[in-house]
Amino acid sequence: MNAVPARRLFLLSPANCSGKRASYLLNGTSSSPLAQRIRSGEGAPIGEVFTFMSALYFRGKLAYAAAFAKPPEGWDGVQVIVPGRGLCPASARIDLAALREIAAVEVDLEDRRYTRPLKRDAMKLAKQLQPSDTVVLLGSVATPKYVEPLKDVLGPRLHYPEAFAGMDDMSRGSLMLRCAAEGRELTYVQPR
Repeated sequence: MNAVPARRLFLLSPANCSGKRASYLLNGTSSSPLAQRIRSGEGAPIGEVFTFMSALYFRGKLAYAAAFAKPPEGWDGVQVIVPGRGLCPASARIDLAALREIAAVEVDLEDRRYTRPLKRDAMKLAKQLQPSDTVVLLGSVATPKYVEPLKDVLGPRLHYPEAFAGMDDMSRGSLMLRCAAEGRELTYVQPR
């Protein structure tokens, strides 16, 4: 019997929905093309919305994850941690009402509106994974707000880029863009 090849899926931490760039989208009056699409019935991909709010860091995460994802069948290889919604493909569309709902949920372990959907979707994912598969968190591991709920469910399959330790968000974003362009994958380690 042939072994199933190892698969890799990426989880991208969310953009800050309370920052200045987020306010341009949330105020409902901005005339930028992205803001206009969010106000339309069509909406915009959450990956694009979070890239606008977070700029280089999220753009780097998206490019890197798209370059190296090898997801289990039925899963998009680039999943975004979305407050109040759990895990969503980066291509999932949101409108202004959805963005406001997302912004109202604190990324806080004490807020069950954040942890419950995240754990729910991590459990669905865990059921699809083989022991050799990896789920790579592209986000901060310095605080427990992402690692704790994911590690509880995904266990030793949860990893993060070793090079992230001690780097700020802008440096991480630049590193991931370079690696994606060069086809050079980083080394992953398990969170402690």
